[in-house]
Amino acid sequence: MYGPAVALRVDGIAAGGDGVGRVNGMVAFVPRTAPGDVARVRLAPGERFARGLLDAVERPGPARVDPPCPHYTRERCGGCQLQHLAYDAQLDAKRGIVGDALARIGRLAVEVAPVEASPHPWRYRRKLTLALRRRGGGWIAGLHPYDAPGAVFALADCPITDERVVAVWQEVLAAAAQLPHDTPALRGAVRVVSPPDAPVRATFTLEGARAWQTADAFAGAVPALEAVWWVPEGGRRRVVVDRRGDAHPGASFAQVNPAMAGVMGRAVVDAVLGFAPRRVVDGYAGAGDTALALAAAGVHATAIELDPEAARYAADRLGRSGRVLVGRVEDELPAALPADVVVLNPPRAGLDRRVPEALEHAARGADAPRGLVYVSCNPATLARDLSRLPSYRVRRVQPYDMFPQTAHVETLVVLDRRDPESSA
Repeated sequence: MYGPAVALRVDGIAAGGDGVGRVNGMVAFVPRTAPGDVARVRLAPGERFARGLLDAVERPGPARVDPPCPHYTRERCGGCQLQHLAYDAQLDAKRGIVGDALARIGRLAVEVAPVEASPHPWRYRRKLTLALRRRGGGWIAGLHPYDAPGAVFALADCPITDERVVAVWQEVLAAAAQLPHDTPALRGAVRVVSPPDAPVRATFTLEGARAWQTADAFAGAVPALEAVWWVPEGGRRRVVVDRRGDAHPGASFAQVNPAMAGVMGRAVVDAVLGFAPRRVVDGYAGAGDTALALAAAGVHATAIELDPEAARYAADRLGRSGRVLVGRVEDELPAALPADVVVLNPPRAGLDRRVPEALEHAARGADAPRGLVYVSCNPATLARDLSRLPSYRVRRVQPYDMFPQTAHVETLVVLDRRDPESSA
């Protein structure tokens, strides 16, 4: 599949984290290479570009560093993509990824601000999802090599993850005899929901298997878990134990990087308030953090959220300061308008086509939204969606490093309505 080793000079970092360069005029994408590297790589050419494997770095580029995580090099862990880059170079690469997507996909000539750094480049993750596999009569929990996604290696530590999360995972494995017995493969997620200076409280979600008769025994064996959910094969999520009371629905909606999420959340609210709105629609509202902050500033917020648990929690918090519509944004947005500003925070797939269609239709009316605030976790779908909103002009593009050491980047885009009488 891969040809003989050839020399490649790496020019930059592409979406997904691969280094990119050219060999004989063909663009080549090679994981674990850094800008400025001269490397020996083996390529598998395609019709339009080549993908490759790194054999050796002959001359390292100025951005290359030694990755601190042994799994990154020894097991070729696919959880991170950029540990071999200095942190400043990671931020530059992510700024380039956002700018490239907006120019190439969205056909937008806009300035992208420098990426705002995370307060903590390491040990920031409050959630860790691992693959569980039966091995040697017991269970291991681990991640996948980037070049062998079907394989799983046992994880000893993860330096981008809060040490408390890793400790709870060790407790989960100590109780692994109480996991389901009818399958060789499961998937689990531990999320710590307590602040750093408090006793550890965590939640656990298990996916897979058809039966789990020992679920209660498992929950009892891991005292740090205040909630355990199970998603059986082909079924819906079930509650095994839930001791949270009226707490935040943390299994699905607590932030993975709370420090960076706080920075970005305040920026979203400030961007909305910059339009001096009276009415705001908060699409993909989750547990209602943005809607609640806007309500505290005297704005009437209509939150739209598909998940019933999160919607109930948001409604309880908002009270009479706003309202919550339970459903898909594409279904509920027309009824939620008119509004002065619409906040959009979709999943990686971006907006359903009906969302920009509804906003474009509203833009032709007298009560058209004056501004849009779009929070994206995928530069490609962000660029596509912005191209579907010709009635709005991009005012600001600000990326945030929500997930250091990985190729993921969050982006805040502020748009204002074009003058309907102007062709600009």
